Amino acid sequence: MNNSCNNSSDNGRQTLQQYFSLVHRYIQHFNEVSGNKATSIRRRSKIPGVTITQYVPQLPEGKSTPDFQCKLAPVSTKEGKEAVFKAVVTGEPKPAVTWKRVKGNILDKEKYQMTFNEATGEHILKIYNLSSVDADTYKCIATNEYGKAMCTALLHLTDVLTNPLDFRKLLRKTKVDDNENQAKKYEAEEEKFWSAMLHADKKDYEKICETFGVVDVHLVVRRVEEIRRERGHKDTAILSDEGAPQSHSGNSNDSNTFMNQGMKRDVELSSENDKLLPNEHQALAVDFLVKIQEVKAQEREDALFECVLSQPLPSVTWMVKNSVLEESDKYNIMVSDHKLIHRLLIRDCTHLDKAIYSVKAGSVSCNAWLVVEAERDSAPTGEKKRRKLTVAGGSSIDIEKVAKEQQIKNQREMERILAAVKAKQAEEQRNQGKKPTKRIKFAGPSSVTNLEETSESEETIGETLQAGRKKQTKTRELTEGSTNAADENRAQDGLRGNDRRSTTQTQSEKETGSDTVDCYEEAEEYEEKEGGEFEMEDSAAADRSSSKSKKKHGQRKQANNNCNNDNENNEANDFDNDEVNSVFKRDSSNSAKKDKQSNRGVGVQKASNKKKHRDKEKGASVARPKRKRRVPLIEDVVIDPGVHFIWGLSDVNAVIGESAELTCKLSREHCKGAWFRDGTQISFNDENFQMWQEGVIHTLVIAKCEEEHSGKYRFEADGRKTEAMVNVHDPPRFVKEDLKAFTHPVTVKAGHNAIFKLAFVGRQPIKIHWYREEEELQEDNNIKIERLSKNSRLLLTRCQRKDTGEIKIKLKNEDGFTEAISQLIVLDKPTCPLGPAEVMESSPVCIEFKWRPPKDDGGSPVINYILERQQVGRNTWKKLGEVPGVPCYRDGDVEHGRKYSYRIRAVTAEGVSELLETDDMQAGTLAFPGSPAPPKIIDAYDDCINLAWAAPKKTGGSRILGYILEKRKKGSNLWSTVNPSGELIKEKKCAVKDVVSGLEYEFRVAAVNLSGPGESSSPSEFVCARDPKKPPGKITGLKVTETSYSHFALIWTKPEEREGIQDEAKGYFVEIRNAEFSEWSRCNSTPMITTSYSVKGLRSMNLYWVRVIAMNDGGESAPEEMPNYVMAMPLPVRPKFTNQKMKSFMVVRAGNSVRITVNFEASPRPEIMWLKDNVPVAKRVTVSNCDDSSQLLIPSSERSDSGIYSILVKNLVGQETFSTEVRVTDDPKPPGPVELEENVPGTVTVVWEPSPDEKRDDRLHYTVSKLDSTKHTWATVADRLFNNKFTVCNIMEGREYHFRVYAKNDMGISAPSESPTWGREKKRGRLKIHNVHFCENLTITFSHFPLERFVVSLPSRRDCDFRCAPTFIVPLKLHTAPKGYECYMSCAVTGNPKPRITWYLNNISLNTNSNYYISNTCGVCSMLILRVGPKDMGEFVITAENALGRAESSTLLSIRE
Repeated sequence: MNNSCNNSSDNGRQTLQQYFSLVHRYIQHFNEVSGNKATSIRRRSKIPGVTITQYVPQLPEGKSTPDFQCKLAPVSTKEGKEAVFKAVVTGEPKPAVTWKRVKGNILDKEKYQMTFNEATGEHILKIYNLSSVDADTYKCIATNEYGKAMCTALLHLTDVLTNPLDFRKLLRKTKVDDNENQAKKYEAEEEKFWSAMLHADKKDYEKICETFGVVDVHLVVRRVEEIRRERGHKDTAILSDEGAPQSHSGNSNDSNTFMNQGMKRDVELSSENDKLLPNEHQALAVDFLVKIQEVKAQEREDALFECVLSQPLPSVTWMVKNSVLEESDKYNIMVSDHKLIHRLLIRDCTHLDKAIYSVKAGSVSCNAWLVVEAERDSAPTGEKKRRKLTVAGGSSIDIEKVAKEQQIKNQREMERILAAVKAKQAEEQRNQGKKPTKRIKFAGPSSVTNLEETSESEETIGETLQAGRKKQTKTRELTEGSTNAADENRAQDGLRGNDRRSTTQTQSEKETGSDTVDCYEEAEEYEEKEGGEFEMEDSAAADRSSSKSKKKHGQRKQANNNCNNDNENNEANDFDNDEVNSVFKRDSSNSAKKDKQSNRGVGVQKASNKKKHRDKEKGASVARPKRKRRVPLIEDVVIDPGVHFIWGLSDVNAVIGESAELTCKLSREHCKGAWFRDGTQISFNDENFQMWQEGVIHTLVIAKCEEEHSGKYRFEADGRKTEAMVNVHDPPRFVKEDLKAFTHPVTVKAGHNAIFKLAFVGRQPIKIHWYREEEELQEDNNIKIERLSKNSRLLLTRCQRKDTGEIKIKLKNEDGFTEAISQLIVLDKPTCPLGPAEVMESSPVCIEFKWRPPKDDGGSPVINYILERQQVGRNTWKKLGEVPGVPCYRDGDVEHGRKYSYRIRAVTAEGVSELLETDDMQAGTLAFPGSPAPPKIIDAYDDCINLAWAAPKKTGGSRILGYILEKRKKGSNLWSTVNPSGELIKEKKCAVKDVVSGLEYEFRVAAVNLSGPGESSSPSEFVCARDPKKPPGKITGLKVTETSYSHFALIWTKPEEREGIQDEAKGYFVEIRNAEFSEWSRCNSTPMITTSYSVKGLRSMNLYWVRVIAMNDGGESAPEEMPNYVMAMPLPVRPKFTNQKMKSFMVVRAGNSVRITVNFEASPRPEIMWLKDNVPVAKRVTVSNCDDSSQLLIPSSERSDSGIYSILVKNLVGQETFSTEVRVTDDPKPPGPVELEENVPGTVTVVWEPSPDEKRDDRLHYTVSKLDSTKHTWATVADRLFNNKFTVCNIMEGREYHFRVYAKNDMGISAPSESPTWGREKKRGRLKIHNVHFCENLTITFSHFPLERFVVSLPSRRDCDFRCAPTFIVPLKLHTAPKGYECYMSCAVTGNPKPRITWYLNNISLNTNSNYYISNTCGVCSMLILRVGPKDMGEFVITAENALGRAESSTLLSIRE
């Protein structure tokens, strides 16, 4: 009997748990969105990984919730070491910090040390002597009175994994006793681990390995995949045979059994959970009851979008142009109190605000246009136009009414769900045969069983229910509560009182006569024994029959425990402990903490292994009549959700002296409650408060609110509570008697005074403003305003008629504002009647005419009109009397052919207006009417043509009696009358039936008055008498043949003609639409007959949609639209330069303009950028761009403008560049003084000071010229010298030489610098040698001297040796040359015999290289490089070699960019 009761109890707990899971989710969501203040606000911190829970809706000024300055850092270390976590928190007031871990506690003070460093502000947690059990997720929680913040970090212990198949080697090393108990423990843990891995998703692998202490996840994953491949589809086979008995042994090798049971459990729970609620409650999604509509507003007006949701949402997302709108001065986002109506107010609209606005609520959205039009009525100068509010037009829906009905509907829907759950539960209890079921009561502390928040998307009940059908296992996980010492004591004594409590419970059930389980009553307790297991006696037969259900039940309980590690993250949704103690009881056991780390399907195996171990220790080898079965304790079973709120209290804003009402609704009627204000209970004897209960609705009314009644009000019932704020304000209010009198219009006569006075009450100070027609009044000579503390008075003196209008007073203080409106009516005499007078009839016996009433009647209706008449030619006016207030008169006292004029005055109660004098009117003169407009063809058939026309503008002074209609066939000159003989057509339309089918006709019409018929109208268009045509079909083959920046060309094919379906097209219309707008514009006003068209006047690079419409007499066809938009641009062309004569180098004199023009072709229009030395050009440079060219202009160049100018032409297809070197220079200045040196006989070295322009012009060079005394012309001896020295050879002795040095650049040559004279000229004479004997005497005769003969004695001849090794007397010098310019090197060498000269560049001989000009003149060796490039950079070496030796000289050549 006891066992059957336990089985029923298990089934009841499962059913109740499923019921409450769904109901609790719905209630929780409803409380959040319906204003229940007990619900906390969860938000994310700026620091990743930090969760903040805010306890109050709005934070006071200067206060803040706790937060972390940085995320906790994870710690990875080895066993035996210590771990340190540090956290820095902020918040006002200063938060308190606590530390927790997921899978255990940190009560051991010797192992866990928590300190605070005041110097650094760090909260520190130190963990000493780490072991594998310390590997866990640690939490730091900071709390103050306004909220809490939580951050987590992982402690990871590193180790080396060997064989993944050996589970013991996968675990971290711990010090354990190598005994049999420990071996069995490892076997059980191994089985749990592999079962969990085989059943879990891939995303949970790492978490499971971390739970079991496994290090290498990758090896384990590979082994799991191998096992799954081996087993194939065995899981499906077991699930299909669900009814077959399953035998489970204690063998740890068969982990597939547990995996299959877990999968079956998921299928069962999913199918059962879908049956709990009706179909209409299983997916509550948010939808729009009223969508936002198009709003058309004028400039400077405000626009308002409104929508109504089917489910309450605290906020929605408003967007425009893919940007999310936020609250600002421009946009005001509003939400109603019941969170069903959402509004967006756009202030001060301009044309920039014209766009499509959208609103997104959950997964649904809607959008509408805001159209901003130009102001129609501009305000007068100096006046401010009143800004109006524009809402969507064309809809008469009362959104407030719709929202209120939906709110009531949602509340009823929730009540239906609760009723359905209760009915379903009662029905299943009856189906169980009304077996008595034991009630389970847990000894642990109470806590609310809450759903794990698997994702942020489960914020609404509809999404939660929908996700629940797909993932029942995750959404059914329950949170774990805390354990206190008293509960542990009760758990230890629970076994001894088990039989006694069972007996007591059975008696209690008999007394109450209950046959079914009440899911909201208190249940019997099962006490804890041996690590979270409890015992229950049962017979062997009963045990066998219920073993399957118990194992499934244990697996479900084990799965529920798996989610408890993350319950701290969902603490914002937990109920208060006081509420929980009255609803739930939970068993607290030490083994529950271990079970939380296990996966589903492992609980039964663990219990079986432990039972065998105990039996072996006790030596139990014989069968027992009653055996004890141990199964895991089922935690968090929901017994009774208790009383809860259908809706809670809402904040109330009350006014002093008026009443305020607070209302809430409970789920049960017979439940008493208490009201509290600021923590103090409100007494029923308090005269200021009235409290009553009507069924499940509890109401508190404050009869007459005062300021001291402001505060926080709370209602408590059965441990549940709801709170709301009552804010008592004292806004300005008008005295009712004065307000009633103020609203009556004030009527005064012109020139009199008007007085407005109104009394009021409210919190001081009160600002008072008076307005007339929305313009604020300021005191002046005619306006006087009195502003007192209790009333205000407005005096308007000497009122005029223009002062008539709306008078408004507006009061404002810190608690609010109010306003009252009255009307001022100033009476005055009317203005004159409006003319000109219109003659209705003019005949020989009467004149009838009419006029218009006065524009302003002065505030009083027109009573009569006074008329006077004057005959033209006379000076007297005859009074015709007064005419009643109808503005027309018929004068029958006239003479034929006479002309008359009339004076008209309007008469009101306030006086007589000025007069209106009419034009002359003649009696009895023939005045024919004017011609009507040409008749219009309405429609045509084979036997009838319908026409219509307009009346003529000139009636000839009398009324139109009728019309004469005429017709004419095409090609004929004869007009025939359509009217029946002697009859006029009274109406302005006619059906002509005297027509021949297939012929074309034209028509004209003439008007007839009392004088006769007038002129005929112009003929109408030709119309064929045949039945209407069918509209043509769509055109085909629409395509674009040519495009440019301002036009594109279209061609198409005419539609086919199908008899009876579509007729031939007679013309076409082309329409385009800019991609940014929604309106189509027609390009041609009249139909065109060709099948091609060129659309012009386009904006460059804009996108256009194009369509073509065919038409004929039967109407227009459906439009044929291009599948893609057309861009106003030519076909894509890669940029390329078209001018082949563009200069790559140019020289400009300083001060002149620099103009560079580049022609190119590119499509689409490219982006053009000018650069100088790879840097954008300066602002002083003018760049002009057009479609196919670009020009750079420097109006007045300077030397600093020299450089390389590049143009970059780039578009979508590609890019192209071109560079031009510009050199801005001027005529150089001459070099400095010139000096002459002789280093080698027969040569002269010319040395000069550099020109001042050498530093500014890198292309400046020098030219040396020589003048020989024997010649009279200057000869250039050297040119393009970039140094300041040159050696001139072939200098003859006895001659004078002059040298000039010039500075040259690209612009010109400077003045010369002269050198001093070199050499001396000898005197001229003739020397004759008579006899030369090679002996010791030599006879020489001079012709200019006396003839004397003398003898020169020469010494004896000895041969001299002049040979010597080569020596460089002038070595090579370092050179730096600009790229692309010349470079000249020279040196001087001596040696006998003449040495052989060789030049080298980087050890490569240059003597045979034609790119280098090498010369050797009298020992002066030179080399010229015509155009220096990068290949010329390096070391140059010259060698001189003869038989006596070898010499060399070297230099380096650097190249400047």
